[in-house]
Amino acid sequence: MSVMQYFYNPYTPYNFSGLYAPTWFNTPMFPPPNFPYQYINLRDYGPYPFVVNIEQAVKQNNNFRLALWTGRHLQITLMSIGVGEDIGLEMHPDVDQFIRIEQGEGLVLMGDTKNRLNFRRRVYADYAIVIPAGKWHNVINTGSIPLKLYSIYAPPEHPHGTVHVIKKDAEEHHD
Repeated sequence: MSVMQYFYNPYTPYNFSGLYAPTWFNTPMFPPPNFPYQYINLRDYGPYPFVVNIEQAVKQNNNFRLALWTGRHLQITLMSIGVGEDIGLEMHPDVDQFIRIEQGEGLVLMGDTKNRLNFRRRVYADYAIVIPAGKWHNVINTGSIPLKLYSIYAPPEHPHGTVHVIKKDAEEHHD
């Protein structure tokens, strides 16, 4: 009896007969869920059912603002804020807003009036910001890379299909 009959090394390319194992044996039929990168066509998919790797979509987006999904009662937008730039001081009287930072760091300012933003917090990747309706707010990129985030509005704040390539576009087409 040879040693090969009693010992199997899973790290060798050979099987028991000394031949190479077939290459198709352990090849997945489709990329696994943790596949590192797949291009996402960034556009407004609402109001239809939709599934997306949100972190990847946010990091892929280079537009100042892009509506990813708009429904009757909810909207998801992606944003990319340049170094030293901000979202812009704003207030939504009837809209609650949720923001999640995926990349970068910044400063959140909030308050009851635009001249008194007494709520200040530093935020980093993986932080969430909840903005109640009627609160003045701004998010400033204080880091050295673009601040990438997504925002959920309830109800929707921007028209279906909104794309603002730069902040100036958003200011000109203030919705």
